[in-house]
Amino acid sequence: MTASSTPILKQCLELYASEPGLDYANADSRSLYLKLISIIEAALHNENYNQPLLDLYQALFREYEQQIVNHDQQHNIVIVIPVADRPQHLHECLSSLLGLCQAFNYGGAVNSRFNKIHVLIADDSRADENIDRHKQIAREISNQGIDCDYFGPTEQLQMLDSMSMDDQQLLKSLIGEIDQANFSHKGASITRNLCYLRLKQLYPNDHRRLFFFVDSDQEFRVAVKAGDVTSNVFAINYFHYLDAVFSQTDTKVLTGKVVGDPPVSPAVMISRFLDDVIHFLQTISGLVPTEPCQFHGMSQSMNDDASYHDMADLFGFKPVQAAHDYNCSLTGEHANKDCLVKFSHDVNNFFDGEHTTRKTCYQYQDVFSSIKDARTVYTGNYVLSLDALDYFIPFASLKLRMAGPVLGRILKSELAGDFVSANLPMLHNRTVDKLGQSEFRAGVCHNAIQVDLQDEFERQYFGDVMLFAIEKLTESGFPGESVSNDIISNVVAQVENEIHQKYLDRQIELEAKLVLLKQVSMDVQQWWCSHSENNDCLSALEEFIRNVENNFLSGARMHHVIMSAEYRKQTCVKLISAIANYPQDRQHWQSILDGLP
Repeated sequence: MTASSTPILKQCLELYASEPGLDYANADSRSLYLKLISIIEAALHNENYNQPLLDLYQALFREYEQQIVNHDQQHNIVIVIPVADRPQHLHECLSSLLGLCQAFNYGGAVNSRFNKIHVLIADDSRADENIDRHKQIAREISNQGIDCDYFGPTEQLQMLDSMSMDDQQLLKSLIGEIDQANFSHKGASITRNLCYLRLKQLYPNDHRRLFFFVDSDQEFRVAVKAGDVTSNVFAINYFHYLDAVFSQTDTKVLTGKVVGDPPVSPAVMISRFLDDVIHFLQTISGLVPTEPCQFHGMSQSMNDDASYHDMADLFGFKPVQAAHDYNCSLTGEHANKDCLVKFSHDVNNFFDGEHTTRKTCYQYQDVFSSIKDARTVYTGNYVLSLDALDYFIPFASLKLRMAGPVLGRILKSELAGDFVSANLPMLHNRTVDKLGQSEFRAGVCHNAIQVDLQDEFERQYFGDVMLFAIEKLTESGFPGESVSNDIISNVVAQVENEIHQKYLDRQIELEAKLVLLKQVSMDVQQWWCSHSENNDCLSALEEFIRNVENNFLSGARMHHVIMSAEYRKQTCVKLISAIANYPQDRQHWQSILDGLP
C-alpha cells in the first residue's frame, strides 16, 4: 500500500499527531490508517458520534480502501437474508446495506459496483404480491451496485428436484416436508438450511468467501445515544472487521448481537414490560397534563444484561427487578398528555416484539478486544466460513424458537475457540412505522378482535426445553459422544419440569401485576379518565390489557397447552426423537453436501 496522495490520512495525522503510539515517521501507510481508525472509533464514542467526526471516519476508511493494491486478498462476503412477506423490512435492510457500502467502500467499488459484496434473498413468502415485490427489490439493489440473487420457492424446489428422492427423505428433519403446491412459510430454520445447500452449490471450494446471515427486520447500522437523542448511524464497518477476524484467526463461526428492539419473543418479556407500563402510568398520573413533557432524557440501562427477559436468570444473568423509564420519542413542543397518547399506542406494538422501554444502544468496544468464546448464535447476525456449512440449523422441522442458542451450544461443544462472538451488533426493528406492527411474523396472528400469540408461546416454551436439554447433554459430551435414549429422555423430562415450574411461577407474577395495571390505568380519579378527549388513550390501554388477558393469564388458550400434562409429554417425545436422531442427521447432511450437483 502506498500513500503518495492521501489527503484524509494527512488531515487525520494533523488532528491526532499527539496521540501516543502514533509513530507516523516510521510506520507504513497501512499501519497508520488502522491506528487512526482505532483512535477515531474511540473518539466517536467519547464525542457522541457527532456528524463531522463520523464523516471523517468514513472518509478515512474509503481512502484506505483506495490505497489497497490487491483487493483479491480480502474476503468476498455473501449477505444471506431469509424473508417471508416483508417487503418494507427487506427494502429498509437492503437500503442500509447500500448505505454501508457507500460509507466505507469495502473492497473498492469498480464502476460504482461493490464487487466484494453479494446478496442472496431467500424468500419464504406466501403472498404472490410480496414475492413479486421481493424480486423487484432484488433487481433494484442489483441496479444500484450490489449483485443480488433471488432464491424463492420456485428456485428452492428446483434445487431440491436435482437431488434424489432418497436424499430428500434423509433431509426431512432439516428441511421439512416438500410440498410442491405450497412451499412457503416453512420457517426461518428450514429456510436457512436450504440456503446452506445453495451456498455449497454456488461456492463449493471458495475458502475466501464468508456467509453473513441477517434478518430482514435488521439494518446495517447501530442506534447511538447522545443525551436524550437517539440516532441510527453507520458507525461500524462490518465487512472490514469480518475480513480481519477471519483472516487473522482460526474463526469458523462468528456471531454478533443486536441493538434496538430485543431479539426475544414477547412470550418471555411480558412481566418486565408490565413493570414498565405500571411505572410510567404511576409517574405521569402525578404530573399536570398540560405542562411540558417530562419524559425526555430519562435514565435507561444500557448494559447487555438481558433485562428485557422475564427469566434472564436461566441464561446466567442476575434478575433485574427495577422498572425502566419510558423515553418519549415526540419532538417539538408537546405536553405530558401528548406523551400519554404516544405511549398508549406504543404499548400495543409489544405483541410484535417491540419493547418501548428496554431498547438498547450501541456501546463501543474495540472489535478485537471484544472477541470471546461464544455459546449462542444470534441467527439474525452470524457469519460462517465455507467449512462451517457443515453445521446446519438443528431440529428445523420442529419449528421451535431458540434455534440459534441450540446451535450455539453444539458449536461450543465441537468448535470451542473457533466459535466466537464480537462487538458487531446490528439495528433491530421489530415493527415498521407505517403499520405499527411487523409485516409478518410467524406465530403472531392479528385479527379484528385481538392478537393471538398461542403458536409463538408454544414454540418458545418447547424451544426453552430443547435448549436447556441440549445444554445439559453437551456438558456430557453430546453430540461427539453417543448418548442413550434413556439418558436423553431423563434429561428432557427433568428440564421440562424445571421450565414448567418457571412458567407457572411467572404466571402468579402476571396475575398480580395485571390487577395493579387495571387499578392504575382505569381509576376514575386519574386525569386521563375525566375528559372525553382521552378516550383514544383509554381504548388503547384497554386493548393492551385485553390482549394480555387473552394471551398470558391462566384462562388463555396457550396456557391450556402447557397445563396439559399429556400434550407436554407427547411433544417431549418428539424432542427426544429429534435429539436421538441428530448424529444420524449430521452424517446424512455431510454426505449430501459432499455430493451436491
